[in-house]
Amino acid sequence: MTRRFPRTAPLIPDDLRDRLIENGHTAEVQDGFDPFPVVKLFTPDAAATWLLTEAFPEGPDVRLFGLCDLGLGSPELGYAMLSEIEDVRGKLGLPVERDLYFKAEHRLSTYAKIARHAGMIVT
Repeated sequence: MTRRFPRTAPLIPDDLRDRLIENGHTAEVQDGFDPFPVVKLFTPDAAATWLLTEAFPEGPDVRLFGLCDLGLGSPELGYAMLSEIEDVRGKLGLPVERDLYFKAEHRLSTYAKIARHAGMIVT
């Protein structure tokens, strides 16, 4: 399938993927692990947003954990496959992008609490 707007660079660069994987290892051994989000992904022409804290390689794909908001008014903590996020397109066919300027100010639990109250991820 030819994409209208093909990706020209990895959605999550290696250095950030390494930090996500490191957090994933820590989460597996430390109860109550509550890291700062490492990556914010979003659809530029829709309302979907992901604040990601951890990654778990699964063969050629990566399972990601974080705060997920598909723009339906009910953000939740959960898992998503990187390949599935990469396939998401907004109303105009634009692919998911990484917020190059995102710098986490809160731990994931705080973002989740704010998002539940607001009905959407607020950064």
